[in-house]
Amino acid sequence: MLTGSADRKVVLFSPPYEGKVFGPPLGLLSLASSLRAAGFRPVIVDGAIDPKFLNAVACEIADCFAFGISLLTGPMIRDAIAASQVARQIRPELPIIYGGWHPTLLTGETLREGFVDIVVRHQGEKTLTEILQRQEAGAGLDMVAGCWFKRDGRIFSNQDRPASPLNTLPAPAYDLVDFEAYRRLTGGRKLPYATSIGCPYACNYCTDMVFYNRRFNPLEVKGVVEDVVGLVKRLQLEEVALVDSNFLVDTRRAVAIALGFLESGVRFRWTFQASTDLLCRLSDEDACLLAASGVSHIGFGTESASPEVLRKMNKRHQHIEDMFEAARKCAKAGIRITYNLIFGYPGEEEADRKQTLRVMGELADLYDNVTFSPNLFTPYPGIPIWQELREAGLREPQSLEEWASVGLGQVELPWLSAESGRVLQRSMSYFLLSNQLTKKSKRSGSNTVRMGIRLLRRPLNWRLKHYFFNLPFELWLSMAQQWLVMRRSLLTGEPLGRQLKEV
Repeated sequence: MLTGSADRKVVLFSPPYEGKVFGPPLGLLSLASSLRAAGFRPVIVDGAIDPKFLNAVACEIADCFAFGISLLTGPMIRDAIAASQVARQIRPELPIIYGGWHPTLLTGETLREGFVDIVVRHQGEKTLTEILQRQEAGAGLDMVAGCWFKRDGRIFSNQDRPASPLNTLPAPAYDLVDFEAYRRLTGGRKLPYATSIGCPYACNYCTDMVFYNRRFNPLEVKGVVEDVVGLVKRLQLEEVALVDSNFLVDTRRAVAIALGFLESGVRFRWTFQASTDLLCRLSDEDACLLAASGVSHIGFGTESASPEVLRKMNKRHQHIEDMFEAARKCAKAGIRITYNLIFGYPGEEEADRKQTLRVMGELADLYDNVTFSPNLFTPYPGIPIWQELREAGLREPQSLEEWASVGLGQVELPWLSAESGRVLQRSMSYFLLSNQLTKKSKRSGSNTVRMGIRLLRRPLNWRLKHYFFNLPFELWLSMAQQWLVMRRSLLTGEPLGRQLKEV
């Protein structure tokens, strides 16, 4: 391990990820502010905006004190491995520290990799700072809460560190961000922002409940309003995406934040994620207040419209009527919404899928503000039903590299045959195509266009009603015309791409 450094430089790396880039890596900015408060000099390399990130890593680590990487489960692991191997080759003695969701959920497995020396678990600001202070002093990492480490080839585990209230941590180091670089890539000045972490619900497919232990950890209303409004003015932001797990957990707090934004007189768009049951606790006037304050989009994790599947998911708080009421309230307020859907969940039957498509189709016909983001179930590590998945025949990846292939909808599910999976993909595609044609029809001012779209929808609706998807020539045409958007961001509702394996 290193002892001492001229300028205490610490390089923090965020590997590139799938989907559209929205803004800078908020987690690393939070780490950077805590490190800087302790006298370290953080440098961030964001692979999402720098295609030559390996060269950037190689350059920055030449004179650094430690190298940290934050990552999620999935394809970004490959680039994390590549960057680690570059660092190990150039600076064999340099401590390589992993953190984030995946290393927290599979700490021991991550540490078995030869290029990982230390793992920071859960909330990392205080833990990483203490690790670096210990290393600088030449001390060991024994008893440093919140981290596991290797010594002489053996893995040592320390107890977890209790989460710090967000109000006690310094604000993220936004001054380290080149916002013009993100603007050139995204087309606007946008920023992710967390007013809280954690969600009290215990959905069986969700890693959030494992990572945050179902504890809601919010910032104070006054601080959020002052900080966000100040950032919008200082950085000339057009949009702020709240990355809270469930922004509406405390509905009075949420409304107070919206009121604070509105009364500031500073105008900007903002978006968030929530559950429909919590939105339904708001009055119509509250929903309109959200819109007046700048809320342009809300993402809802509805997942299914089958009560039986919702029970299996442990989403007892989710009700079909709430899906309709949330759509109504948001439509009245002029807020766009996206309903996330999960198909292929263990125990889901064809009848459950049909019911979900039918209910969502009714929602689409009633409300123009609704879009959908359907996905195949993805088994992320650490979720509560892992034992059930093993018993169902799911093969669990055995190394960090193998987990890189666990992307959204890219896992072969043993309870879903190849033919069933193909039919399911087509059903989602036909549903979305019908929905998108409906929207085009409602927005068109031409009677001829509307009549033509109605004729196009007839065979689509027949297919969905009878669950018949052979010879999908309509899908081939839609793909050729680039009509079909399969996935949308729950944060912004923007298209993420046409994720069709085979239609």
